[in-house]
Amino acid sequence: MDNGASSYRRFLEGDKDALIDIIGDYREGLVLFLNSYIGNFCLAEEITQETFIKLYAEKPKFSEKCTFKTWLYTIGKNAFLDYKKKYSKYEEYPITEIYNVADQENIERNYIKSEEKQRLLRAMDKLNNDYRQVLYLTYFEDFSNTETAKIMGKSERQIRNLLYRSKESLRKIIEREGYKYEEA
Repeated sequence: MDNGASSYRRFLEGDKDALIDIIGDYREGLVLFLNSYIGNFCLAEEITQETFIKLYAEKPKFSEKCTFKTWLYTIGKNAFLDYKKKYSKYEEYPITEIYNVADQENIERNYIKSEEKQRLLRAMDKLNNDYRQVLYLTYFEDFSNTETAKIMGKSERQIRNLLYRSKESLRKIIEREGYKYEEA
């Protein structure tokens, strides 16, 4: 997988297969990121599709001031915020009866190979959105604090504080569930 920027340049130059490469490289991670932000897997998949449709239809300019992945995840987050603004006037109904958990588990299983990471992800689901999001972006997606701050719309200092507090909260959850916490 390249950094995505070269595939996007190829797409802008007319190579439609380059967009397929981008989707293949970034789809699962973007869905999981949006799910950590939104808390609704089906909606996260829908917003991910909207993000790639936006790339295809609007062809936004990539200025290379950040990594391609940071830029793409920011577009995904903004697509959700646009969705939220558009549909905030409508009453939400729980979709637990039609929610297909198998889709989420398949992507998680493919994307997160080890059982320890799956256990950690499930413990992270018990954290508040900011804590879950900062941990996911930093440790699962390997974004730097600067990139995470840009995606989350926060300062680097806020990210450092969130990381500290989220790790403490996660440690407490893990210990409550009977797993011993080992400091590195």
